[in-house]
Amino acid sequence: MKLVNIDYIPGQEFEVLGMVKGNVVQSKNIGKDIGAGFKTIVGGELKGYTEMLQEARQIATKRMVDEAESLGADAVICVRFASSAIMQGAAEVIAYGTAVKFK
Repeated sequence: MKLVNIDYIPGQEFEVLGMVKGNVVQSKNIGKDIGAGFKTIVGGELKGYTEMLQEARQIATKRMVDEAESLGADAVICVRFASSAIMQGAAEVIAYGTAVKFK
């Protein structure tokens, strides 16, 4: 499955199958939250949250690809990611794009 963040694939003709998406709401455990709280006092990267969001993007992307495959897609174009805080220590990540089938 090809995933691109542009609205075309050079040299490919395709038909649009529709929008596909995958999302996940992810959180860290209480120990990581406490550690992150202390880290905000001195500053710096919150590695636990960085890892959490990386994992969430991977899960959301897989779910988007699964939906595209169920439509018979060969690729997803215009791939985008978005995230939002759901509650303290938890975030939603969504991956979305347009499923296409090559001609």
